[in-house]
Amino acid sequence: MPDGINVDYDGLIPNNVGLNEDQRVRRALETWHPGYIDWWKDMGPDGFQEALVYLRTAISVDPEGWAKFGYVKMPEYKWGILLAPAVEGRTIPFGAHKGEPAWQEVPGECRAMLRRLLVIQGDTEPASVEQQRHLGRTAPSLYDMRNLFQVNVEEGRHLWAMVYLLQKYFGRDGREEAAALLQRRSGDRDTPRMLGAFNETTPDWLSFFMFTTFTDRDGKMQLGALAQSGFDPLSRTCRFMLTEEAHHMFVGESGVSRIIERTCQAMRQAGITDPTDVERVRALGVIDLPLMQKKINLHFSLTLDLFGNEMSTNAANAFSSGLKGRYHEDQIDDDHVLLGATYPVLRLIDGEIREEQVPALSGLNMRLRDDFVADASVGLRRWNRLIEAAGFEYRLQLPHVAFNRRIGEFAGLKADLGGRILSASAWSAAKASFLPDAADGDYLASLMVPVREPGQYAGWIAPPKWGVDGKPGEFEYVRIEG
Repeated sequence: MPDGINVDYDGLIPNNVGLNEDQRVRRALETWHPGYIDWWKDMGPDGFQEALVYLRTAISVDPEGWAKFGYVKMPEYKWGILLAPAVEGRTIPFGAHKGEPAWQEVPGECRAMLRRLLVIQGDTEPASVEQQRHLGRTAPSLYDMRNLFQVNVEEGRHLWAMVYLLQKYFGRDGREEAAALLQRRSGDRDTPRMLGAFNETTPDWLSFFMFTTFTDRDGKMQLGALAQSGFDPLSRTCRFMLTEEAHHMFVGESGVSRIIERTCQAMRQAGITDPTDVERVRALGVIDLPLMQKKINLHFSLTLDLFGNEMSTNAANAFSSGLKGRYHEDQIDDDHVLLGATYPVLRLIDGEIREEQVPALSGLNMRLRDDFVADASVGLRRWNRLIEAAGFEYRLQLPHVAFNRRIGEFAGLKADLGGRILSASAWSAAKASFLPDAADGDYLASLMVPVREPGQYAGWIAPPKWGVDGKPGEFEYVRIEG
């Protein structure tokens, strides 16, 4: 196999980066490891640290058969340092250094900027684990519980990926940043996570499925942009992380699909023709489509904020420096330098939302956000096909990008789902129809009753079309003692 494909499992930290030959970094990571395990036991899945979970573990970075499945207790999971294989002769694909050999070490002038990128990406990984730590207690099936825990351990591995880069390339500063990643806490008043969406609660499984659909899709976009980096170790790290991120989005999209399937089935059986008859639908013990729309509105808008300001000097500098490209940079037909190029950006001008051409370098965040919206629209069409096939006219939609924003051009703006600007009083009157309220939260909470018999599912979600690793429907994906 090519160099870097196989993973060394002999030491404490599985890796394909030659840790045995890099004693300084190996010692730094082994010193960090106990603190990570303490964090995991304290902030990881609550109540299931001793459960045997049927998890996949990477044993190779070869796209053909890169993982094995088996039962493992999560604190004993083999988190590791995994980079995609090196591309011989790779050059920097964009920015002022376009065409130069990709960097194997950090250029001095880029150190602060690169460290910031690694810390922000790294901070999101443990944050999502913290947000989801109580969901195991209300899992609608052992299949879903297993998928939750798989997402959690892989987010932990993604943290390891960023910590490796910090420890290897940033010395004492990197060690301090790595320690701080274990000290912040999602939603904590004094030491919150760095990005707003990662301080929100995830109180129920519909929220989890929406989070993994939308917020993990932001992760896909960010990792896709970083995978283009001229700093080759970061590029290789993110290329492999993307193989795991795809599973997280699958968990979200398929989870929502199964909820839609069960809701439509229950409505048809009850003879309900109007999906907006919320009271009758909820009497069936399923999740109504209007509530799903509210959750889409919430999670989509929260995720848009993760892309930052529509016009960003930081994004322009990261691109020009060769550190962070565009999503699918290698598939874009332009000069990849962008000097003199423009890009359309939506802005609030004289009280109206208008499109304005701005320097393409300044509008990179907007372009990445546009890529996200287009990608999210594909998943939404799949959900709507299920509703259409069931014979209902109701359709789910993505809200306007100005809706419910806290960051950027539209921060604090009162806009409806179509992007029409509202008065404060009109917003207050309509808000409960746009976003989940306390009554919606109470209803969802009433449904969150755990189902732990193999092959059984809660009444508000349909079984999956197929199991994990080819296992039958009644497979015991999680073995829980007591």
